[in-house]
Amino acid sequence: MEKKNARAGTRDLKKEASDGTSADYYKLPVGATQLQDLISAKNMNAQIGEIVRACYRYGEVEHSPRLRDAKKIKFYIEAEIARLEEYGDC
Repeated sequence: MEKKNARAGTRDLKKEASDGTSADYYKLPVGATQLQDLISAKNMNAQIGEIVRACYRYGEVEHSPRLRDAKKIKFYIEAEIARLEEYGDC
């Protein structure tokens, strides 16, 4: 069965080796002043962007207790896993 192309909205992944110390992929983009700058610079898809947002604010927002954030993270990671299983790890 031929896999569908799911590359739209995702970044080209250039795999980098790490020697266990701080790696370039942990550096913030130049000029990044808010979380959305990081999400955009890494060209994250919607699921991953929502996971990053929920993790960053985890337990800090009155209208979104930790349990809600954890469930949101779980929902979006399951959606991302399903996408990867259907379309492959592009």
